[in-house]
Order: sequence, then structure tokens, then C-alpha cells
Amino acid sequence: MMKSGQLLSSWQIKINNTQNRKELEKIRIKILGRKGLVNQLLAKITQQPPSKKKEFGRQINKIKKGLFTAIKKQESKLQQESKSQGQKFDPTIPTLKPPLGKKHPLSQTIEEIADIFEKIGFIRVKYPEITTDWYCFGGVNVPPDHPSRDDQETFFLENGLVLSTHTTSGILQEIERVKKPPIRMLHIAKCYRRQIDIAHTPMFHQFEGWLVDKNVSVAHLKWTLDYFAREFFGIKRVTRLRPHHFRYTEPSFEVDITCGACLGNGCRFCKEGWVELGGAGMAHPTVLKNAGLDPKIYSALAFGWGVERVFAIRTGIADIRPLFKNNLDFLNQF
Repeated sequence: MMKSGQLLSSWQIKINNTQNRKELEKIRIKILGRKGLVNQLLAKITQQPPSKKKEFGRQINKIKKGLFTAIKKQESKLQQESKSQGQKFDPTIPTLKPPLGKKHPLSQTIEEIADIFEKIGFIRVKYPEITTDWYCFGGVNVPPDHPSRDDQETFFLENGLVLSTHTTSGILQEIERVKKPPIRMLHIAKCYRRQIDIAHTPMFHQFEGWLVDKNVSVAHLKWTLDYFAREFFGIKRVTRLRPHHFRYTEPSFEVDITCGACLGNGCRFCKEGWVELGGAGMAHPTVLKNAGLDPKIYSALAFGWGVERVFAIRTGIADIRPLFKNNLDFLNQF
């Protein structure tokens, strides 16, 4: 066997000449691995004469200790050099997982509304945001001189087209598609009006439900509204109907819901215990006629509310405009 000093010196030179930790690891395996140099030498002890076995073993331990020390010293040196050069990346460190996004609060609300009405048979439909004057106004009994048909209220396009101002524009199209009642329609879509303040934006979302069948009454409407109020706002919430006037319903109602803060007892927020929710009513006979239905045979209930409005009432936000901005600190609350 080569003298221990020469063998030790030979391997120390190789160790000291390594340029990176990968090269150093290969040498460590050659020396200290299961089939490495040290184990090969230890296997030769049994081949030595009895008088030389002790000295042979002592020399092997000297080599093992010296090379182990040299490897640790070189490893420390390479680590310091890496730090000094700014190479702090360690590929063995587990990576940081990227932050996961989530659905916008309005998207969550739309899905929740659709799920609530699906349970009682309302089928979600979708119609174009760009529609005709007939479907948006004329066909649903809105006269030419109505304020909603003013250029200051509505986005008119060319060739008699208009950006839909409400989801009511879908009812005639749905009846034309289905042909014959019964119809349970839930239309959720973007709508457009020339308004902007804490409660309005030029683009907003509406959901509208229509039940068209024989013998539909205000009792069915009231039950439907109370069902939604309990499912969306909470089991203790109820609605009330106040007489109103809409062109496409007769009778028409404004729908109020008990205040979430005081549950109808009256507080600083609601004053009298109620908060306005939106409009509803029974389909106007003219609308049914325009859809090709006989109002003496068929009747219909209808309700249409803003998605942003019901979301604001449930969460208590006073201004809906931040819902359309990219402030994640605000959006991540929901």
C-alpha cells in the first residue's frame, strides 16, 4: 500500500482543487462512500500478517480522519466564496408557492344567486348585452317619451341598437325561444346606464326572474321574494311590498327587506326597520301580448334587482364603486 502520508497528500490536493460543492461531493463519495477508498482499505486488514494488522488499521484511521477534515475545510471555503459572490440560491430549498387568486366578490354573488333560484326551478339564461330598441323598450311597454329612452340616460348605438339598460330585455327573447309556457327564467347580465354615484355605475349587473304560467298570482311573487331573502340574507329576513309603477308590470311593487342591523325594529341606518331592495310585479298584459301570449290565459310574476345592490345590503358597504377597482385590500375582505 502507498504510504499513508503520500496517499493523504494526494487526495488532499484533489480536494483542495475542487471548484464547487458538486465536485467536492463526488470526491467525498469516492473516499468515504460505501464502496469508497476507506472501506476498500479496511477490507484489506484481514489480509495483513497478525503483527502488522494494528499498525495497518492505525494508518487507515489517520487517512480517514485527515481526508474528512480536508473535505469539511474545503466545503466551508466554497460556501464562503459562494456568499461573497452573492450566490445565495440553494436549489434544494423548497420553493415558495405563488399566491392563489379567488373569484371576484360579484362573481361569487352571481353564482350564489343562480344556485338559490335553481333550487326552485328557475333556469339561468343569457342574452346579448347589445340589443334592439324593441326588446329593451318598445316590446316591454316603454313609450317613446319615457325618460329612460333619453340620450342622457341610455347608451344608444347605430342602426337601432342599444346597450341593454336592464335584464328585462331578455323576457321577450326567452318567450320567443321557448314558444309555450311554463317558463321559469333567471336572466343575469351586465346592464348600462349613464349614471355614476355611490349607488350607481355606468356598467352594473342585474338579475331578473320571470315565472310565466297559468294562474300565477301575487302570492307566488311574495313567496318567491321571501324565499330569496331568507336564503341570501338570512333566515330572519322578510320582505314587504309597496305599490309602485313600472311600465312592464301591473300591479307593480317596490320590494323592501327588513334591516340586517335591527331586523325590522328601526335603527340609525334604516330609520324605520326596512331597506329598499328593488322592483317587482305582475307582467303587464301588453308585454304578454307583445310576446305572443294571451294575457287572459297566462300571467307572470317578475322581479329585477342589482347584483351590486343586494351585495352592498348584505355586506354593509356604502359605496359600490370600489367593487370595480383593483384595490386588493378591499376586494380580499369578501
